[in-house]
Order: sequence, then structure tokens, then C-alpha cells
Amino acid sequence: MPIFIVMSLCPFPETPCAAANAIMKNRNTTYITLGTMQPQEIRDKVCVDLSVSSIPRELDSYLVEGSCGIPYYCEELLKNLDHHRILIFQQAEAEEKTNVTWNNLFKYSVKPTEDMYLYTSIAAGQKEACYLTSGVRLKNLSPPASLKEISLVQLDSMSLSHQMLVRCAAIIGLTFTTELLFEILPCWNMKMMIKALATLVESNVFDCFRSSKDLQLALKQNVTTFEVHYRSLSLKSKEGLAYSEEEQLREMEGEVIECRILRFCRPIMQKTAYELWLKDQKKVLHLKCARFLEESAHRCNHCRNRDFIPYHHFIADIRLNTLDMDTVKKMVKSHGFKTEDEVIFSKSEIPRKFKFPENISITETREKILHFFDNVIIKMRTSQDDVIPLESCHCEELLQIVILPLAQHFVALEENNKALYYFLELASAYLILGDNYNAYMYLGEGERLLKSLTNEDSWSQTFEYATFYSLKGEICFNMGQMVLAKKMLRKALKLLNRMFPCNLLSLTFQMHIEKNRLSHFMNQHTQEGSLPGKKLAQLFLQSSCFSLLWKIYSLNFFFHYKYYGRLAAIMQMNTSLETQNNFQIIKAFLDFSLYRHLAGYEGVWFKYEILVMEQLLNLPLKGEAFEIMAYAADALGHIKFLTGHLDLAIELGSRAHKMWSLLRNPNKYHMVLCRLSKPLFLKSRYKHLVQVLGWLWDLSVTEEHIFSKAFFYFVCLDIMLYSGFIYRTFEECLEFIHHNEDNRILKFQSGLLLGLYSCIAVWYARLQEWDNFYKFSNRAKTLVTRRTPTVLYYEGISRYMEGQVLHLQKQIEEQAENAQDSGVELLKALETLVAQNTTGPVFYPRLYHLMAYVCILMGDGHSCDFFLNTALELSETQGNLLEKCWLSMSKEWWYSAPELTGDQWLQTVLSLPSWDKIVSGNVTLQDVQKNKFLMRVNILDNPF
Repeated sequence: MPIFIVMSLCPFPETPCAAANAIMKNRNTTYITLGTMQPQEIRDKVCVDLSVSSIPRELDSYLVEGSCGIPYYCEELLKNLDHHRILIFQQAEAEEKTNVTWNNLFKYSVKPTEDMYLYTSIAAGQKEACYLTSGVRLKNLSPPASLKEISLVQLDSMSLSHQMLVRCAAIIGLTFTTELLFEILPCWNMKMMIKALATLVESNVFDCFRSSKDLQLALKQNVTTFEVHYRSLSLKSKEGLAYSEEEQLREMEGEVIECRILRFCRPIMQKTAYELWLKDQKKVLHLKCARFLEESAHRCNHCRNRDFIPYHHFIADIRLNTLDMDTVKKMVKSHGFKTEDEVIFSKSEIPRKFKFPENISITETREKILHFFDNVIIKMRTSQDDVIPLESCHCEELLQIVILPLAQHFVALEENNKALYYFLELASAYLILGDNYNAYMYLGEGERLLKSLTNEDSWSQTFEYATFYSLKGEICFNMGQMVLAKKMLRKALKLLNRMFPCNLLSLTFQMHIEKNRLSHFMNQHTQEGSLPGKKLAQLFLQSSCFSLLWKIYSLNFFFHYKYYGRLAAIMQMNTSLETQNNFQIIKAFLDFSLYRHLAGYEGVWFKYEILVMEQLLNLPLKGEAFEIMAYAADALGHIKFLTGHLDLAIELGSRAHKMWSLLRNPNKYHMVLCRLSKPLFLKSRYKHLVQVLGWLWDLSVTEEHIFSKAFFYFVCLDIMLYSGFIYRTFEECLEFIHHNEDNRILKFQSGLLLGLYSCIAVWYARLQEWDNFYKFSNRAKTLVTRRTPTVLYYEGISRYMEGQVLHLQKQIEEQAENAQDSGVELLKALETLVAQNTTGPVFYPRLYHLMAYVCILMGDGHSCDFFLNTALELSETQGNLLEKCWLSMSKEWWYSAPELTGDQWLQTVLSLPSWDKIVSGNVTLQDVQKNKFLMRVNILDNPF
């Protein structure tokens, strides 16, 4: 049978000729509408076309968005870039050899899939990469003439009213809302607009979405290939087809009414339509958009409509619209200020002053604290007041549909000071959401605007500069670049008239002053809400800088750095006390408690934790107080986990989880779930752990939260490696890593990707699949330098070190020349991790366990015995059942001098039970605990 393949560039605009129509309706004809290329396929195509090993992420994003998965569009965009000499080709730079600066902090290249290497010059050993000319902003480039012509032809085929709608939408931007579009459309009613939008959505000019999450999901996946059954369509009557089209249009109108967010299907169309306006016309429309968006340019109602940078709007005069009295009162109330009557009333009240008894025992303190949080949860669940939010936080959606467009409208209007304000808000918001890459990009936009401002003597501009350096410092901190972070934070404090000492003499003097100030603040009683907004903005920013500074100094274990860290922690407390803000004071007290615990305080409860509880007990059970209490429960649980009080960490973490689940803040809720899972894991409380993982999975799916999903798989890998059963298969975990390792949130988050890579490397090392081990271990190695004082980083580094220890065992077994040197270096690195004490004793049992193994491999039985016993004692003290069981098995294994069993772990892996088998009772938890990896020791003479 002959086979014909007929391809067309576009669907038939009119009914084709009789012969073509007959073929289409034939039962033997398969009619397929080809889908667009997926983002990864576009990346592969570009690398093959350019014969390069990698391309910049910025170029990748530009081509994925601009081409919409159409190969021709992609080729034309590339030709246009090459024509303007924007692409540079040179030898690829090694990542570890690149000196890190602020300008290249987030410059990284994306690579094609491994099977595409066969088609590129990499196969011949040429590692040429593509780069962009410095200073180029791809998003500002005009589209190539060939693509603009396509859009113009499509525009010309529309009615005049549809053309007007598309042109107005182009002013708003690539993504827009129906409310804003209706605001700027001249002389249209809502019915006309909905009908026109439905037609344009049907014509693939626009896409519509019910929420920003639906939009983000659609952007990740382009339309796939599908079949069209023309024969079944041809059997319908013409009247039926006409009715069907009308019905379809009515359904589309209903869908548009439900969907408030729309987006151009082709970014080229938006740019082309935008360029059709005259300059003065653009200015009028941009001003209309800015006035409309300004009213919503703040946090969502759930977050009390506040600024992302605390009290930011008190600093700069950025409003276009005049304020009525109701709006002023609403803004004042949202920021915690009181009216004159409220101040008089609060002063007349006799303040409640609950105090913990001085000689209260540790057990009584624990019971009183847990009982208090239990009462808070009961109050939250049973209160008739508006305690529980009616909707969850949707600040992330506001960033995309309000604040970012508003900043861009102000750029178009050349209102640089107003645009700067909103770009700084965007950067701060994305840091709160854990997206370092977007924060960096929008801070870069802000930096360009800062350079254009001329009024350098104004306080508002000085504050914006200080905010800029503070946000820079926070981004550098999150990326593990502590030298850069410290430099930026010192600059910010200098601009805020709060110099931080740079030598021991000024340090001593400043320490004396700050201790006296602390004593003064602790002995006075002040009313919250009595300071002006500008002063509060300055104090909140100073406090944020000090909070990061003491954490940076804690990473360096030279003796004098601990004094700088202590001073920064005290200055954070003093600044927070000066704000007279309960939330800020409690945060500072908890930070100082964490600092003291990490500095060597060995008690269960530090005095500032007791002060926090006294503050909480004196707060009224309403409004923001519930958020403060939820935050305190979570922070206290986190501190107890780091200090090894695992039972207490679980008790506090469980209560924090209940509170945050009621408060409906996904960004806080996911973090408390992640924190709660770790003590449950170490205590081997698997039923509760699996329940927490279920909640974490549901959150990651519902909210499209990549961090939650990545942490979920990280714990699943831990369960396989250390607990001895399967909750999610190794293959599923590995597939997740392959699909998401280039995700911008994971790639620029310190610790989580390091942990995932290291777990995979340990898995392969145990199976002695060394090629796979090297692949993932080398990926993890590039992330080791991002050293931050966070639990996630130390979770990751401990697993990375385990992989290196197993590799040392291989080197010794093969009698490698540098095995002895590697062993000494590895032992020194492990001892340094313990000596730094930057995240608390909870990691000590695992590190001491690894040190014991290195010592036995090196033939040092005495040191091995010491480290092993130390690890066992710590595990017993902390109640770390997971590590205690593994240590006991290792000790028995090493002392008994067993015979070599090279495939021991392979046999264990093949028999690992699933969680379902454990739940059904087919496998007991006692049997599961025996599924531990036993480190081989008989490659040397047994020193015992």
C-alpha cells in the first residue's frame, strides 16, 4: 500500500480543493496537527545549530519564550541576534575556576541533553560555548522583520475593534488581567470586551488562565502533537457544524469570564502591536495602567496589605493617585500604628505582665510552653472572630500581575524613582519566596535605575541605596558568598548611619556601648506603634543586616570573629527593641538564643527563649499575634532540633504545623513540614514521618511548589539509604533530579541540590558503580563552596563527605598512591566541620561516625574507638535512634572482623521492602532496622 506524507505550514484558512478534502475525510487518512517543540528540545536544537556545548540561561529563556516552540521562529530570532553581533563563541570556562563577583554570581550556562552530544562538536573534543555580548538586554530587542511581518498580516486580518483590543493589551504587557484591559479600552462595555476576547482566544491570539499557577504550569509545557478526526466531523450536517461553532464561542465566552488572566500566545505579536502606537499615545495609556495598578501594589489581604520591604512607602513619595482618608486609615492600621484614642486607651490599661518563676524546672518549663501553644491552637479553631484567613496568601500572583507590570509602566514613563521602588519590592518579595535568581534579576533592573538618579543628597535615595546593598548582601549570603555578603551589608549599615566596627579597638568600645543600651531597653516599658514610619523603615533594615552579619561571622572559627558575631547579635536585639514592635523583638530574641546555643550554651532553655514566652503570654489572642506565636513555635522547634533535643523539636514542630496550616500561608507551611520531618526521621518515628511527607507532597502538587517536592525526594532518598525501606523508588527520585536540576530555584538554593546529588552519589558508591558515582559527586562538588550556616547545607555536606569516605575505601583497596594523603585530608575536613559548630550538635553523631570509619581504614584503631564511642554517647543523649542503631551495627561489624561480602549492599537493596508492606504487617520495623549499609573494614589488618 502506498503511503503519502503531506505536510503544510499552517491549517487551511478556507475549505481546500475537492481532491484534498476527499483525502482528509477518507477513513484511511490520519490527520495530525503537530505540536510545538518543548523547552528542552529548543535548547537541544540551538546547541546543535550553533555547534556549542552550552548557551547562557538568558538566551535559553529568550528563545523558549520568543519562539513559542516553533522552529522557524527560533531560527529567525537566532539569525537576528547573530546579525546584531550579540552572540560570542569561545572556549567554555570551567565553573570552579571562575572568580565569583556580583556580576557573574548568577551567570550560568544550560546544556543540551546527553544524547544530543553526538550531534555537536563536543563529540570531537571541542568545548566551545556561546556567550552574550556584555550589557545586552535581550528583552528590549525589537523582533526580526520577518516575524513582525507575520504578526502584522495577522493583525490586518482582524476587525478594527479586535485590532484596538490587541493593541491596548500590548500596552499592558505580555500578561494582563481583564480588569486592567477594561480600564484602558476606550468606550467599550464589558459584554463587548468578553465577546471579542473569546474570539481572539479561539483564534489563538490570547490564552486565558484562571490563576497565575495555571499560567506558570502552561509556560512549562508547550502544546503536544494531537490527531484531528476529520471523518467524524464530515459526517455532521452543515447546520450542526454552524450550531457547534456558535455553542463553542458561547462556551469560550463563559471561560473568559471565569478567567481573569490572559497572555499573548506569541510574544512577537505583543511587541509588534506595541510598536504601532505613537509615543504620546503610549505615555497616556501607560499612565492609565499605572494609576489602576497602584492601588493593589502591595502584599495581599492575607498579609495585611503591607510592603515587602517593611515601611518602605513611608520613605519615598511614589504615589500617582491622591489618598482619601479611608485609604490613609487602612494603611496606618495595616502597619500596626494606633489612633490617638487607641494610644490613650492603651496607656490607661494596666499591662499584663506574666513572668516565669525563677526556679522553675526544665520539665515544668516544657509543660507550660507546650500547654500554652495547645491553648492557642484551640483558640484558633474555636474563635468566632476573623482569626482564620478566608483565603491563602497570593502575594506571588500579585508580583506577576501587579507589581512587575507597574514597575515596567514607570520605566516606560521614565519615572525612574518610582520604578526603582517597585523593583526593590520585587527583589525583596522573591527573596521571601526563596527565589534568589529572580531577586537578582530584578535587583539588576533596580541597579540600572539607581545609576540614573541624580538627587544623591535626598534621604529617600540614600535609603534606597541602603536597601539595594542590603538585598545584595542577602542574595550573596544565600549563595554562600560570605565575603561579598559581608561587604554589601557593611555598606548598607554605613548608609543607614550605623557603622559596624572593623578593628578590635572599635569592637571593644562598641560592645561596651551596646551592652549598656541593651540593659536600658530591657528595663523600660514602651507602647508599640509610637515611632514614625521613616524611623521604623530604617530600624527594620538595620536589624535585617545585623541578623545576617552574626551568621556570617559564625562561619569563621578564628577566635576574634566570635566577638564580631556576638556584637552583631546584640546590635540586632537593640535595634529590634528600639522598633517597639513585638514581632521584631521576638525574632531578635530567638535569633540571639540560636546564636548562644551555637556558641556553646548547653542548657535546654536559654533565658531569651523564656523572655520570648513571657512576651507571647502577654499578647492578646487576636490578629497578628497568632502569626507571631506560630513563628515562635517553629523557631523554637528548629533551635531544639539543632541542639539535639529531638523529642522537644517534634513537640514544638507539630504544634507549629497545626498553627501554620490554619493560617494558610504556603510559604511558611512548607518550611515547618520540612523541619518537622528531620527529627521524626532521626527518631525513627516512621508512621508520623510518612504522614508529614504526605502533607508535603500534597502541598507541592497543589501549589506547584518545587522546593517542597525536591525536599520530599531528598527525604525519600534518606529513607532508602539509612532507614531501610522504600517510600518512593530510587528511579523516581533520579528522574525528578534529571528533570529539575536546572530549575532556577533549586539551582541557586544552597544545600538542597547538594543533598540530592550527594545521596545519589552515596547510593552508587555503595553499589560500587564508580562511573555514576563520579558523575554525581562532581556535580555536588561544585555546590560545596556555597557554604551557608543552614541545616540544608549541613545535611548536604554530611552526605557528600560520606561519599568521599566510601571513595577513600576504594582508593585504599586499590592501593592508590595518594590514598594516605586523601585520608588525612578527609579526616581534617571532617574535624573542621565539627570544630566550626555553625549548625549545632545534631550533626555530630554522623560526622563522628564517618571520622571513625576513616580512622579504621587508615589503621588508627585507638582514634576509631574514641570517635565511635563519642558518636554513640551523643546519639544516646539526643535520642537519635537512627544513628544509634547504625553505630551499634558498625561497632559489632568492625569488632567481629567479618569476611568480605562485596555485594552486601546489593543484596540489601534487592530486598528493601516498600512502606505498604510495612503498613500491611508483612514486614516488621525491627526487620527494617537491620537494612543498614555496613562499611567494609577488612581491606587492612584489623587493628582491634
